Amino acid sequence: MTLYTHSDSNARKTWILISAFFVLVIALGWIFSYTLESPAILYIAVGLSILMSFGSYWWSDKIVLSMSNAKKLEFDDNRQLYRIVENLCITAGLPMPRIYIIDEQAPNAFATGRDPKHAVIAVTKGILQKLDRSELEGVIAHELSHIGNRDILISTVVTVLVGVVVLLADFFRRYLMFGGRRRSSNRRDGRLQLIIFIAAIVFSILAPIFAYLMQFAISRKREFKADADGALLTRYPEGLAMALTKIANDQQELKVANRATAHLYIASPFKPKKEPGFFAKAFMTHPPVEERIAALRGMRR
Repeated sequence: MTLYTHSDSNARKTWILISAFFVLVIALGWIFSYTLESPAILYIAVGLSILMSFGSYWWSDKIVLSMSNAKKLEFDDNRQLYRIVENLCITAGLPMPRIYIIDEQAPNAFATGRDPKHAVIAVTKGILQKLDRSELEGVIAHELSHIGNRDILISTVVTVLVGVVVLLADFFRRYLMFGGRRRSSNRRDGRLQLIIFIAAIVFSILAPIFAYLMQFAISRKREFKADADGALLTRYPEGLAMALTKIANDQQELKVANRATAHLYIASPFKPKKEPGFFAKAFMTHPPVEERIAALRGMRR
């Protein structure tokens, strides 16, 4: 598999998953509204989810930078880093992002911002100290690929869809708690009603789980794509592979990381105590580092 086919494959899989997500939301909306005979509840749920997600998307950079205690880095503070980012931006055809630094020794980095013109790249002090130039270039290229691929926008769309699914399921279960149920006028319709009613209950329990699984799957595909696109940008996959190896093997704790921001980092800031099984992998926001390294080293230039 070449760098180009690997990137294209992950892009296709991402959009297939997002399309499946839309189908899930439509199916849930239909079955819940049919059962409840109260579409107004669904409109409220969808509206609240979109409103909350829009706010988090529009101010995502400020929120995440504040949570990470990141400070803006000026040109004279680290000229080498600025030159690396500037050169890669020219190659990628992207505007220069703002650069922030996190006062932590754990090597890691992330990108955020609602579009390339409002993009931010944040790096820890540890990553600047522990990676050589080619490895740092690989990391920056990966983050610039997230910016160029509009991954923040995709993440927001997926968050909206997850929010809609969770809110729909929650409203449906709460409605049932107060005894809400549609009655049929004849026996045949009553059987159909019962089948749909039971299906709606099952959907309300399983749909949020499926929604989160699809969200994590999309996140993992975007990481694979950013790896491939970053390698295309530097033309040196080994640089990113070595960087991921060092980041994964470093045992320093990233204290500012939390569950809300962990998915943004180039590698999960939480160090697993043991090898994750199949079920645990399904709920991971990042692919296992070993798989990412193998994919990078298996690509032909």
